[in-house]
Amino acid sequence: QVLLAESGGGLVQAGGSRRLSCAASGGHFSNWAMGWFRQAPGKEREFAAAIQRGGSTPSYADSVKGRFTISTNGAKTMVYLQMNSLKPEDTAVYYCAADPVPKILRSATSYGYWGQGTQVTVSS
Repeated sequence: QVLLAESGGGLVQAGGSRRLSCAASGGHFSNWAMGWFRQAPGKEREFAAAIQRGGSTPSYADSVKGRFTISTNGAKTMVYLQMNSLKPEDTAVYYCAADPVPKILRSATSYGYWGQGTQVTVSS
């Protein structure tokens, strides 16, 4: 059974930093795509960052590019999202996602496995 567990959320001031972690278990993730999505109140879940299956080059949403960094350990059993220069508009529940063969890397519907999410609140 594949399980994804996020941690690291909390309250942070604008301009600050936070690192989210996702622990993955129950699968062989080294050749899976791993991603981070976020959902703000009243909005749809949106793509933030991902690492393609079998690849090392990350992909980022324009809204976080240059501020967020996704990384993994070699086996992809840990996935991190380092968030710097946080803005109030980054406030959301952040979800870790995984899939062996996502059709579209940046689409939430392409991922079959999700964590429960961790809340990040950025105060102005």
